[in-house]
Amino acid sequence: MAAPIEFKLFAPYNKGAALIGSFSNWEDIPMEKDEEGFFRTRVELEDGVYQYKFRVQSKSWFLEADQWVDIVDPYATDIDDPTQNGLVRIKDGDRIVDTYVWKHDDKPLPADRELVIYEMHVADFSGGEADPLARGQYKHVVEKLDYLVELGINAIELMPLKEYPGDYSWGYNPRYFFAAESSYGTTEELKNLIDECHGRGIRVIIDGIYNHAEASSPLTQIDHDYWFHHEPRDPDNNWGPEFNYEFYDENLGTFPARRFAGDTVRFWIQEYHLDGIRFDAARQIANYDFMHWIVQEAKSVAGPKPFYTVAEYIPDEPSITNLDGPMDGCWHDSFYHSLIPQLCGDNFDLERLKEVIDCKRQGYLGATNVVNYLSNHDHDRVFAELGSRGILDEAAFKRAKLGTVLLMTAVGVPLIWMGEEFGEYKPKTIEQSKIDWTLLGNDLNKGLWEYYKGLIHLRKNNQALYTENIDFFHEDPDSKVFAYTRWNDEGSRVVVVANMSENYLAGYSVPHFPANGTWHEWTGNYDIESGDDNIMIDLPEYEAKVFVWQ
Repeated sequence: MAAPIEFKLFAPYNKGAALIGSFSNWEDIPMEKDEEGFFRTRVELEDGVYQYKFRVQSKSWFLEADQWVDIVDPYATDIDDPTQNGLVRIKDGDRIVDTYVWKHDDKPLPADRELVIYEMHVADFSGGEADPLARGQYKHVVEKLDYLVELGINAIELMPLKEYPGDYSWGYNPRYFFAAESSYGTTEELKNLIDECHGRGIRVIIDGIYNHAEASSPLTQIDHDYWFHHEPRDPDNNWGPEFNYEFYDENLGTFPARRFAGDTVRFWIQEYHLDGIRFDAARQIANYDFMHWIVQEAKSVAGPKPFYTVAEYIPDEPSITNLDGPMDGCWHDSFYHSLIPQLCGDNFDLERLKEVIDCKRQGYLGATNVVNYLSNHDHDRVFAELGSRGILDEAAFKRAKLGTVLLMTAVGVPLIWMGEEFGEYKPKTIEQSKIDWTLLGNDLNKGLWEYYKGLIHLRKNNQALYTENIDFFHEDPDSKVFAYTRWNDEGSRVVVVANMSENYLAGYSVPHFPANGTWHEWTGNYDIESGDDNIMIDLPEYEAKVFVWQ
């Protein structure tokens, strides 16, 4: 039985609009504009799937005045990729996205301070050189979830999922903000991935692009300067038309760009049951007022469950997260920029290391205010950095393990870039670049994976590492050695002693050790006694020892 289905388009200053679709043989169906700025019409539709577009008289400056253009509905929740038409699904007389039934909404999920995040690009995560099957979809990520559980991951951060032009991209060029990228699979398959993550206690954070849109995004064609800045404010950091969150339409009493972004965020959290958003290019958005508002919108929709908001704010600074800052956390890019050159032996700067391992020295307030990483999609992997300096084989794995200790024991939330955990070495590229799973067949790579797994387990099970508590109790710049302790008020303690030099230090004495008694050295799996506030150990080059209070 057919039901009247409403189609509407917000285009308050455009002269005319019409609906066209497979249900009208692509002939115009006139639309009437109401006083709120919406063109509306109703069409009697049976249950089924239909293609449609809007035809609108544009107000964009790069087109002829009032020129008719065909555009996809900016609120279309699915796109037919070959035709670039919007899709509308009708079931029982109502519009739906799909018929997915959630199974694991009742499962408890980890708090923000407990997170160990794994950043992945869906297209490049599954499959690889030795894999004859074309992979790189949501359903193939599901196949790898038990691998992530074994590693100890309890959050994944998915690079952007909004529909982009073509079949391969990092996703930072979103064209349709309500539609999930069709080359990765269906909306049901995305929901199933998120649901399967939740069933395993894994939170799902998505990378959200709210700074800009892709040049052919529908809003740019309707009335460019109503939603976007006329031209880039920072041409050196411009990736497409930039949303204008300052512009207020006094006639309608609305901020058009904020309204659209808010609708997008609410939709994704409600429809896909997300547990967090990373806000790309937050420094370029440059509007704390808007960001406060959008974070509030996100959290009110998420309800009582934990929801983590993270800003990519580069160079990073505490104002984005602190008392007046809108975000829970930010990507700690200074951690990466300090640690990698020092792991590679380019320099040694103890004060800089202390600053990034203890983010409070930079002015951050808490452990969830920074997301630390040795690499992410924007940077070369650790092994590419080491390899470019001729540091290879066992020497490279040694330094990677040292970096991992510092990553997992620093104040903050650790993030791993896919493949890093077993020594993927490919340099950064925007071309297709699947991670090479065959590396896990090598002893050194598998050993690194086990090391990551062990440290993640230590981090998740020792609550000293959830706190902001850290004390650098030993500094020996001449030997490039330093030591710090982490603790909580319930008696958990972890001590890290790191040798950032290329010298093997036999019988090295660490004074001012935090407690006398039995400690378990995690990396070598043995117990050791400290006495007279001192401990003596052999400290190999580019290696860290991790002592856990028994």
